[in-house]
Amino acid sequence: MAACPLPAPAQAPALSEPAAETHFRDGQAEVRRAVLADEVPVAFEYNGVSHAVMLATPGDLEDFALGFSVSEGIVGGPDEIYGVDVQPAAHGITVTIDITSEAFARLKGRRRTLAGRTGCGICGAESLDHVLRPLPELGAKGPHLRPQAVSGALAALVAAQRLQKATGAVHGAAWSRVEGSAEIVREDVGRHNALDKLIGAVLRARANQQPGFAVVTSRASVEMVQKASCIATTLVAVSAPTRLAAQIAHDCGLTLVGFARGNEFSVYSHAWRLAPATD
Repeated sequence: MAACPLPAPAQAPALSEPAAETHFRDGQAEVRRAVLADEVPVAFEYNGVSHAVMLATPGDLEDFALGFSVSEGIVGGPDEIYGVDVQPAAHGITVTIDITSEAFARLKGRRRTLAGRTGCGICGAESLDHVLRPLPELGAKGPHLRPQAVSGALAALVAAQRLQKATGAVHGAAWSRVEGSAEIVREDVGRHNALDKLIGAVLRARANQQPGFAVVTSRASVEMVQKASCIATTLVAVSAPTRLAAQIAHDCGLTLVGFARGNEFSVYSHAWRLAPATD
């Protein structure tokens, strides 16, 4: 049975109805409308079996399902997913993902169940092998980037973050072309979720078939490095990496950029990609 194309993403409200807030300034109180980011339990089921429950922003859930499935190694790519269905549940949203029998057999063999909070990336792993799993060997792949491209992509992502501007409560992830842009942007209350949504969107659009890199408005923990390596050879993060993240990035060949703010940033692995190509 051949895998069928995934449906186009269904847009769900990502903002709750305005609520009231009491705002204090210079000791004076003012009651005004507050716009808050939605955060709901999202349950992933593979071939009818519950696998993960995460708190997430309820938008771009088809992208989330695809990106999570690939970045967690559940499937090798979109061709191992037959379909994704998003259904409201009693206390959240259930996303059912129909995958190939081969992928489902691998999933059952891992015996991994996640039940996470916002920002939880690898909780529930049963062994170190599940946490530090094999990653693509990026080697000499990927484009050279000019330093200006890093700063430009970061600025473009910040400018494109609609939910962050409205709520101040979400992370962003963007796919940038080599010149420094924000071609595809996804947002979520969880940094891992935002990156998974971006991965799904990039794979769906096949954007990574052209040179580019990933940018995130968070720190670069090891799971962010692992996820980014599915689509990119360079990951740019606003905050610092951990020591383990830098080591994993070095080992798999990913260029890891941290503390990217304005025109400054630090490179922790494979800095050669941040030099102009010598043609």
